[in-house]
Amino acid sequence: MTVYNGKGVYSSVAIGKASVFKRRSASVPMLKIDDPAKEIERVENAKALAVEQLTAIHGKALKEVGETNAEIFEIHIMMLDDEDYNDSIRSIIENQGVNAEYAVSVTSDNFSEMFASMDDAYMQARAADVRDISNRLIACMTEGSAESGSSDEKVIVCADDLAPSETVSLDKDKVLAFVTAYGSSNSHTAILARNMNIPAIIGVGEEFLKNISDGDLMIVDGHTGEVFVSPDDETLKRLEEKQAEDIKKKQLLQELKGKENVTLDGTEVKIYANIGGVGSIGSVLANDAGGIGLFRSEFLYLESDNYPTEEQQFIAYRKVLESMVGKKVIIRTLDIGADKQIDYFDLEKEENPALGFRAIRICLTRPEIFKTQLRALFRASAFGDLGIMFPMITSVSEVESCLKMCDEVKKELAEDGINFNEDTEIGIMIETPAAAVISDKLAPLVDFFSVGTNDLTQYTLACDRQNAKLESFVDTHHEAVLRLIELSAKNAHENGAWIGICGELAADLTLTETFLRMGIDELSVSPPYVLPLREKVRSLRLK
Repeated sequence: MTVYNGKGVYSSVAIGKASVFKRRSASVPMLKIDDPAKEIERVENAKALAVEQLTAIHGKALKEVGETNAEIFEIHIMMLDDEDYNDSIRSIIENQGVNAEYAVSVTSDNFSEMFASMDDAYMQARAADVRDISNRLIACMTEGSAESGSSDEKVIVCADDLAPSETVSLDKDKVLAFVTAYGSSNSHTAILARNMNIPAIIGVGEEFLKNISDGDLMIVDGHTGEVFVSPDDETLKRLEEKQAEDIKKKQLLQELKGKENVTLDGTEVKIYANIGGVGSIGSVLANDAGGIGLFRSEFLYLESDNYPTEEQQFIAYRKVLESMVGKKVIIRTLDIGADKQIDYFDLEKEENPALGFRAIRICLTRPEIFKTQLRALFRASAFGDLGIMFPMITSVSEVESCLKMCDEVKKELAEDGINFNEDTEIGIMIETPAAAVISDKLAPLVDFFSVGTNDLTQYTLACDRQNAKLESFVDTHHEAVLRLIELSAKNAHENGAWIGICGELAADLTLTETFLRMGIDELSVSPPYVLPLREKVRSLRLK
């Protein structure tokens, strides 16, 4: 038996045979050609086919992992039309007189190396995207592909790493688990696996692939990050029992549907769900969430070729409110910038986009965009229990500007005789240390806080959360982060506001008791984590 250790990204146990992912990337020899125009035409034809394939993959991803996680494939489609990328391919074909595949391969190497050498983690991540779209282009020209075997048997897919498109393209019904030699827990593939509810372990090291073969019996323990190859009888029995416990626990969780989120001594907490679009409402209802604590409105912008109109937004917001049938729905206003870029916004490239022109900063400096969204939101407020939340707040003046814009919109709607809920709750995200430190000044201005722990941790610890090299430095339980959350809770309650947490820490069951003792009123998590969190809450005694 051989044991490998990596990072588990979905806590579950899988037992089955290994299937080594075979990537039949076509060889890319350099061939001299006589007709550059013909080669350029081949590239254009391959691009058209690649877009068709990516569109299909995007549709599959929408169903399996939701709008937010499917965005990466829209980004890939846009990258295929990147002017610099395409100019490079054409230039190499015309100036060097070489075949299209070789020109794409060289361009891929040059661009991915350029991105990988950048200091910004978001731009570094684009290196993998360039390689992914380039491999797809070459495959479209040569009929190359990648596969993990054609057997109907469910298998544990083992690979050096998996591109997002490869992850989603695999038949979910035939995959027991993923194991990769490389990758980080914040990679697109890790996020996709987590949202597909498939056990996955990443970063087990390059020796792993050298020592496994198709058909090897393997055990993947997503709880511990361990991979057992050719396990002995004792280990197999132990992990089979652990797997059975996982299955039994999932079945027992179903019995918690309809139960209250109340501790043994009577402390109640609201448990809501985070979603990235209207298509995820079914999952919210299926997992019995009490409401939606974070609805990411930027999906409307990411899925559009131009600024979505007031009417388009109103229809989407109304649909989610009506679908939730009176349950609370908190919609976060536009939060783009940093790792979420949209071409038609024409945002300038920044040295450090995570600290740059993003979220509320865009809205306050482009009021025509902000006002359109606020009009749609307030119009929708007449159809359910809406809360409006502003992201990336750092000052009192920002909140005052947002409230002033809300008052202007409500006045205009009233003058036009359009219905809206005058008592719509207004909140802000506590995701910067600045907001937490002055939360005593911010709380009197709003109805609620929602703590975005992902960014709060990143900014507090000065660690880019998308940089795999910094994972060992990102302590999500760091005392400084917890103190800021506790301070925000104290100041919220002292000033008549309530407070929730919508970042990933809300689903960290080792912190649930800590958060409840702080006085956190609401926890919002991905839909699959609603029932496990309810179970945890109901097991606690705080007094």
